[in-house]
Amino acid sequence: MYKNKRILAIIPARGGSKGIPHKNIKELNGKPLIIYSIDIARQVFTDENICVTTDDQQIIDVVENYGLHVPFVRPAYLATDEATTHDVLMHALNFYEQKGIFYDIILLLQPTSPFRLKQHLEEAMDLYTDSFDMIVSVKEASANPYYNLFEEDEFGHLHVSKGNGKYTRRQDAPTVWEYNGSIYVINVKSLKGMKMSDFTRKKKYCMQDIYSIDIDTPLDWMIAEEFMKKYD
Repeated sequence: MYKNKRILAIIPARGGSKGIPHKNIKELNGKPLIIYSIDIARQVFTDENICVTTDDQQIIDVVENYGLHVPFVRPAYLATDEATTHDVLMHALNFYEQKGIFYDIILLLQPTSPFRLKQHLEEAMDLYTDSFDMIVSVKEASANPYYNLFEEDEFGHLHVSKGNGKYTRRQDAPTVWEYNGSIYVINVKSLKGMKMSDFTRKKKYCMQDIYSIDIDTPLDWMIAEEFMKKYD
């Protein structure tokens, strides 16, 4: 259980964004995008256990004007396209450990997922035990490699990606899942021992599509805006 563990909520927000310039502080329904993640983190954690890691002064200004202290400026080498999430998280952990503050779990909240709820955080964390490397939020995939995802052979012919193409109805194919980018409950011991891509002890936390909107492109932004207009 997570309730006897020390947890650091990390919200990573680099300044560079090719698809949507300054996406993390662009206003969605009148509020900078990153604020949605800060608000939901504050429903579960105190401010000293919430860390926004960013390289961008404008993001720092927005966050600190909202009343949350940004404890450090992320180095430029950790704000490139080549920098990994693992590196960013380890940098944050090392910052706190140098101050004598040690965490057992990281709750990674990407600012591009503004529709998660408090109950989602709590339910995902409730699944955590030390036997897992990570609890990760997922949604049922919209495409299925047993049914309507295909690969090309050496002759340029398409073949169903997984299995032998025996499924003629989607509902008969095995259910597959995709990360929705919203919640990652990460075992710090595992993070220190290997890259996140090498985690094998992963457990899913399922979320509905409506809460799984991940803003990466201008089209995603339009969908999020329409959702806000309908349910605000």
